[in-house]
Parts: sequence; C-alpha cells; structure tokens
Amino acid sequence: MAKKRVVVTGSEGKAGTYTADRLESEGYEVLRVDIAAPLNPGDHATRRADLTDLGQTVEVLSGADAVVHLAAIPAPFMVTDAETFRINTLSTYNVFSAAATLGLKRVVWASSETALGLPFDRHPDYAPVDEEHTYPEFSYALSKVVSEEMARQFSRWNDMPIVGLRLSNIILPDSYTNFPQFQKDPTLRKWNLWGYVDVRDVAQSCLRALDADISGAGHYVIAAADTVMDTPSADLMAEHFPNVPLRKDLGTYETLLCIDRARAELGYTPEYSWRDMV
Repeated sequence: MAKKRVVVTGSEGKAGTYTADRLESEGYEVLRVDIAAPLNPGDHATRRADLTDLGQTVEVLSGADAVVHLAAIPAPFMVTDAETFRINTLSTYNVFSAAATLGLKRVVWASSETALGLPFDRHPDYAPVDEEHTYPEFSYALSKVVSEEMARQFSRWNDMPIVGLRLSNIILPDSYTNFPQFQKDPTLRKWNLWGYVDVRDVAQSCLRALDADISGAGHYVIAAADTVMDTPSADLMAEHFPNVPLRKDLGTYETLLCIDRARAELGYTPEYSWRDMV
C-alpha cells in the first residue's frame, strides 16, 4: 500500500521538526515546508514557501493526502499585533482553502492555549479549563480563535475534517533544567495555570489527529498530564485562584488545562513529564 503523503508546514520550528520526524518514523511520506527552509535540505524532502501567498500554498500541497499546518508567527509580541494577525489568519486561510480545492482528506493545524484566556490576569471561570473556555485577550490569541471559526466553515462547506490543536507551552527535552526555579515562585507560571507540553507529545498529538476517526472541525487542548509544579494542583488553585470553582476532583499534580477531550476523541496520551527529566 502506498504511503500517505503529508505536508508539514513550519517544519523548521521546534514542533514542526519533531512532528515531521515522528510522522516519517510512522511510515508517512513527509514534505517539509517552511519560509525559512534551507535551499539545500540534505536528506529530507523540503520546500521553501510563503504561505501568505495562495499560489505557493496550492503548489506545495498539490499531491498530498493531508497537511499538518504548524507554520505561524509562533508567539505574541514578536512582530506588531496587526502583522501577527495578518500572517496567522491569512496563511491558515490559504492552507484551508488550498486543501479544500485540492481535495485533501484532512487538515491538522496548530491553534493555541492562548485561546483559553491567557494570561490569566482575568481569573478563569472554572478549572480545569477546557475547549469551551474561550477568551482571546490579544491579537495572537484572536488570530487563533478566528482560525478556529474558519475551520468550522471550511469543514462545513467541503466535508473535510479539520483538527485544531490548542498547544500548551512547548518544552524541548533539554529545557527541563529550568523547571526547579518554578518551585520557588509559583507566580512565574500562573499565567497559563502552570501548564506545559513536551514537544514529543506535540508530535504524538499531530499523529493521533491524522489517524483519529473523526469528522467536522474541532479543537483540542494539548498539554502534559501534569503541571510544572511540585505543589498539588488543588492547592495551587486554592492559593492563587481561591474563588474559581473546580469542576472535578484533581489528581495530585493533574494538569489544569483539561485534555479529556483529546484523550477521548484523538487517543492522545501524554508520554512525557518533567518529573522524569529533572
């Protein structure tokens, strides 16, 4: 049987690199696409493209079965708010549009935990926060929420599954040395309810999203199973968000970014914890 051909955009970024490698290890034929792709890519099939240009987007997606769209301005405040919004929404629109035009079977794309209401200067309505807790507080987050709405409409128009992953703060394997400092001051990571996700689990979530038996357009919180803290999660909430109701009993260090839907519908199971790295 022929290998499924998947385009991974943003392939030079940390999530893109690990995702492309994971998909290749699982037997996918991967084309790596990035505006910063090397002109001489070496062993990998790689293309340079600007996804804010629809023609270039159609060209790189031609012949693919699916796309994992990770290309974007990756965080707020790297460029102006207007430019962040323009690049993120336009590139995502072009990927959705090209995928629909070309008849791709699935789109997986990177939304963001910022859609949940980060930074939590405004207290969350409840915890753990889930996909229904949507409060974009700045331009970057708004670009992701607008793209989630675009996904719903493109999927409705074209009957194409589109899976959005609300990725938490992505951590590389060599970055866990920073975690002990969080224990001294919990307010350092209060802004995202002490969440994180290992980049290898991001790659796993993309693989699961490609394989899951789902239809329509949905978005899923993707985080580690635990917090960055060695203080119990219920105690963190009681001290820092005392008036926020808990919607369920929490395991000792259970994440406050609810991954129940990703577990149930995608089969996502976090494999990495900082507690095994430090």
